[in-house]
Amino acid sequence: MDIIKQFDIRGSVLSISPLGNGHINDTCLVVTDSEKYTFQRINTDIFKNPDDLMDNLFAVTEYLKANYPNDKTINYIRTKDGKKYFRCDSGCYRLSVYIDNVIALDSARNSDDFYESAVAFGNFQKKLSGFKAQTLHEIIPDFHNTAWRLENLKNAVKADKCGRLKDVKEQVEFCLERESSIDTGVTLPLRVTHNDTKLNNVLLDEKTGKGVCVIDLDTIMPGLSVNDFGDAIRFGASTAAEDEKDLSKVHFSLELFEAYTRGYFDGVGNALTDDEVRMLPHGAVMMTYECGMRFLTDYLEGDTYFKTSYPEHNLVRTLTQLRLVDEMEQNYDKMLQIVQKYRP
Repeated sequence: MDIIKQFDIRGSVLSISPLGNGHINDTCLVVTDSEKYTFQRINTDIFKNPDDLMDNLFAVTEYLKANYPNDKTINYIRTKDGKKYFRCDSGCYRLSVYIDNVIALDSARNSDDFYESAVAFGNFQKKLSGFKAQTLHEIIPDFHNTAWRLENLKNAVKADKCGRLKDVKEQVEFCLERESSIDTGVTLPLRVTHNDTKLNNVLLDEKTGKGVCVIDLDTIMPGLSVNDFGDAIRFGASTAAEDEKDLSKVHFSLELFEAYTRGYFDGVGNALTDDEVRMLPHGAVMMTYECGMRFLTDYLEGDTYFKTSYPEHNLVRTLTQLRLVDEMEQNYDKMLQIVQKYRP
């Protein structure tokens, strides 16, 4: 309660209750007699520089509010002394206005939900096309540096500190065989990228199902539009969960790819360059390939990064991602055709 009072809130606090199921920050709903707020304790184990983090969030959201005042965006509240967050012995805290009458879905109920998330992320990219991405801080260095991820895998293979290499030689070879595909020789423009373009990071109107607002902006950084597009496809155009043990259930869905592509172009319009448009399918392959390498590296290193529920968990995740990479490669020409079909 004392921490909340440090912020410039409206009204008197009536209640504080846990909110959502996020895995990174601790989140509560604060209700006053005038307003509702989202109150978060920033996880500084992951976001080690909250100054840079909050600088990014305020820069982007204030740009959106100034240029698109009629559209919903996260509205962060400063402290009473004008700071972007509050720091004390128990941690770093931030506050934003709660957005009501919306839902966030962990999985799509139908292709329309996936389409709406694509419209929202495409529109987010279009709105920020005039923002100077290079002015943002790099919150997680090398986050989508695929070549660096491959070097990490090579180092894990060489060390084999857990003696697991003998069980994954086929998967390691699969990753090594695709090294030449990382450098395309194409230079793409630096954009403001979200870097976590999952369905549940778009708020949908609870009545209409239309996209309302993109949330979870902690990983906003300078990056490539094709990576944001690709990560959405990696996660959303699969027919099974990321850790599905039965690989016969894991497939890349061209139908879902088409739904997302259609929505993305409906949102982003003509804000992308010709090279970016052409490279969208490549982004999907690379983000899936990269994620598979990260799971495989963690498996070889003893599961030190990703949370696991059983010893083979990261291996199962690796297998699903590499299956998707293989099927995307087989359908690459069809992906290109779909992109060309819907581009403005």
